[in-house]
Amino acid sequence: MATLVTEQGIVHYETYGRGRPVLLLHGWLGSWALWRKSIEILGKEFRTYALDFFGFGESGDQANDFSVDNFVLLVNQFMDRLGIVKAPLVGHSMGGTVSLSAAVRYPEKIVKVIVIGSPIQGNSLNFILKLSGYRNIAHLFWLYPSLLQLFLRGYSYFMAKNGKMLGDMITSDVSKTTVDSFFQSIGTLRATDLRQQIGSIKAPVLGIYGKKDIIVHPNQHKLLKKYLPSSKIAWFEGSGHFPMMDEPERFHETVRDFLYNG
Repeated sequence: MATLVTEQGIVHYETYGRGRPVLLLHGWLGSWALWRKSIEILGKEFRTYALDFFGFGESGDQANDFSVDNFVLLVNQFMDRLGIVKAPLVGHSMGGTVSLSAAVRYPEKIVKVIVIGSPIQGNSLNFILKLSGYRNIAHLFWLYPSLLQLFLRGYSYFMAKNGKMLGDMITSDVSKTTVDSFFQSIGTLRATDLRQQIGSIKAPVLGIYGKKDIIVHPNQHKLLKKYLPSSKIAWFEGSGHFPMMDEPERFHETVRDFLYNG
């Protein structure tokens, strides 16, 4: 376990491998744990850094700002603190939206972007996720944590082929979040609209989307291509929101190939 201090608070991250740096960013209710297999595979050829956003995983919740915008600032400060001048970003779901926003704001630092099941427009989120962005509803979830975890375990079987593995990971991660990080992050993600911004991105961008995604509507790959015509799309017919779990071999080969040749 490694940590560093930013202006907003303490950031936990895991790092593995040697070579050019690659930053891995998790999605809502996630943590670095999503990338356990990925850092093992990509770490054979790259220096991988898997971050926990503020209020998630092992990162501190003292930041008091769990917005997508603040996560973009976190990525910038993380790179500065570790002396990473330039690097590609690989982001899942919310982490991909953060990655695209970082590429817009810090074009001199972000050399490539891979987004996985990420919303370009926040209204593409599953209805349940949209509701979670309201404080009163988030508080209701927190009144019955055991029911929330039971729901997440059951719903995991609709989100990934290995529902048990995903359920174990999500319930472990959600137990480390607070009500503020829970609703602020998804609330700001729901309000996100990157359509008019991503056209300025000069770095190569790859969008990985699963046909069976029930968390973020898979039609977001069309918006990515429409508003950033230079982007590439990898369509995963057999995957939902977690192609790194549903089709791991193809997923990691696609990511590796783009990092080298994209």
